[in-house]
Amino acid sequence: MEEAGWVPSSVDLDRPSAARMYDYYLGGSHNFAVDREAAKAVERIYPGMSGAARANRSFLRRAVRYLLAQGIDQFLDLGSGIPTVGNVHEIAQQTNPRARVVYADVEPVAVAHSSALLADNPLATVIQADLRATDTVLNSDEVRATLDFTRPIGLLMVGVLHFVPDSDDPHRAVARYREALPSGSYLALSHGSLEGVPEDGLDDTERVKAIYRRTDSPLVLRPREEIAAFFTGLEVVEPGVVPLPEWHPDSDDAYISAYVGVGRKP
Repeated sequence: MEEAGWVPSSVDLDRPSAARMYDYYLGGSHNFAVDREAAKAVERIYPGMSGAARANRSFLRRAVRYLLAQGIDQFLDLGSGIPTVGNVHEIAQQTNPRARVVYADVEPVAVAHSSALLADNPLATVIQADLRATDTVLNSDEVRATLDFTRPIGLLMVGVLHFVPDSDDPHRAVARYREALPSGSYLALSHGSLEGVPEDGLDDTERVKAIYRRTDSPLVLRPREEIAAFFTGLEVVEPGVVPLPEWHPDSDDAYISAYVGVGRKP
């Protein structure tokens, strides 16, 4: 994965990427030496990081299957990351072969690999876009051609909002997406939090955050109250905004300091 001829010209090989670090935690191969070095530094502080990444991926799978059971057959996945086993289109189209998916990510490696993966899939596509550029995403040709905004949509923001700093007003961005969704749509998200972290673990958390400050996506951990506010105006489905392992569990997920939830637009 280090061949300069393959790497998109916009990739800085001297700076780790949060998306490529996540790919490493999941056991993927679409990462570079600088990403692995940073990820291993995190793992030395928090040996459970790979398990936490897998638990977050497990929530994505459960959320997509839940939405499918509610009749959702089209999805917009923001901050989708680098494609690994268990992507949204794989989960959705296994149940409903006609399900449509648009992935959006700002990371060029994620977009390049997603494009290659989806080349023969007419019902799924990817755009390179920052979720903070809400109108750019919502009005992109690919989004408008793939998704029907007169019918319910599943909006996925899994493990991405904790990389949006307060200065960029993530609540404003999410509100814009909620506004654009038709009635009957759903929002599913997961978000890292300091709540539940024991006091003697706070120093370790600060060390992890210092590593992410070296990346393109500094880590911002928020309390449950702020995370729940992303669902303003939505009907949050049971069991509510809860610690990740408690949301419709179907396996023994590793502990992860994160809250998750799914909400329906009336």
